[in-house]
Amino acid sequence: MTDKLKAFEELLNIMDKLRNNCPWDKKQTIDSLRYLTIEETYELSDAIIEKDMDEIRKELGDLMLHIVFYSKIASETGAFDIKDVLEGISKKLINRHPHIYGDVKVENANDVANNWEQIKLDEGRSSVLEGVPNSLPAMIKAYRIQDKVKGVGFDWEQPHQVWEKVKEELNELNDEVVNNSDHAKVEDEFGDVLFSLINYARFIDVNPEDALEKTNRKFIKRFKYLEEKTIKMGKSLHDMTLAEMDVYWNEAKGLE
Repeated sequence: MTDKLKAFEELLNIMDKLRNNCPWDKKQTIDSLRYLTIEETYELSDAIIEKDMDEIRKELGDLMLHIVFYSKIASETGAFDIKDVLEGISKKLINRHPHIYGDVKVENANDVANNWEQIKLDEGRSSVLEGVPNSLPAMIKAYRIQDKVKGVGFDWEQPHQVWEKVKEELNELNDEVVNNSDHAKVEDEFGDVLFSLINYARFIDVNPEDALEKTNRKFIKRFKYLEEKTIKMGKSLHDMTLAEMDVYWNEAKGLE
């Protein structure tokens, strides 16, 4: 524990020195750091998907720096400091784990999640959805919305019920497309299909964001293989038929 505290103290001391002496660090504000924090978060996400533990360690360090940086800036105006941040999260964790720090009994992780949502309502939130940031990417937001309402019992009971809903929404989308409905109606039904698919993913224990990103990367890898083969043949993709491209696409699939 002593080594960990010393390491954290060293980071705090470095932050103090940089804030006082480095022109770039002195210039930063909470607003200017925001987009950099978002970038660092996505870099951490990439490292997690790649299961690169060394890179995860580095990216966690970058995020830790940002937490310390925000706290340092806030301390300069007396808003809060790193001590307030740490005490705040500790108090929240203790309050939201009454099965550990109190006498509440739970059977499983679902019970813990349900208690968590109820405690947040007891803390003054008017809606279980207040904790879902408006700026989240749409797919992640849908997943979090569904997970949040599950915590208060608003959910399907079985995966097959959700799959039936997916098929229902697909049929409604197809009807709008076939009937040449206006774009707004087609878009609305397409959104319903995506929302229901994300819900189904939750029921079969698949994170839809991770699944789609892995498919993106798989597609990129296969397409780059196709491009490399085409270049070696001295051809251009524009000059090839789809059937010719499929040959190398299937080769790329076979190498996986």
